[in-house]
Amino acid sequence: MGAIFTNIDELNYATNAPPFNPGYIFLIIGIIGFVFSITLGTLALIASKYLKEQRNYNFIYVVALVNALTGVLGILLAVFTLIELSKPEVKKLFN
Repeated sequence: MGAIFTNIDELNYATNAPPFNPGYIFLIIGIIGFVFSITLGTLALIASKYLKEQRNYNFIYVVALVNALTGVLGILLAVFTLIELSKPEVKKLFN
């Protein structure tokens, strides 16, 4: 969307040009959202690998908290992960 809005002919004024092109706002927000999504996805995959291997308890705990920021599904998964991680028999598996 940012690339499209940046190149719209109506916004390329010869005179009375605005101080900035509004397409850049869409471009910047899109890039930040893309990087954020890729980062969270990578962290979730690494955390699932560590869950399978039963190591890095603190990393899994932090990633579960960060996943709570991603919406309803992330909140549900984070809550259930934190409940399971707080059980004493699960803590013993990570030691």
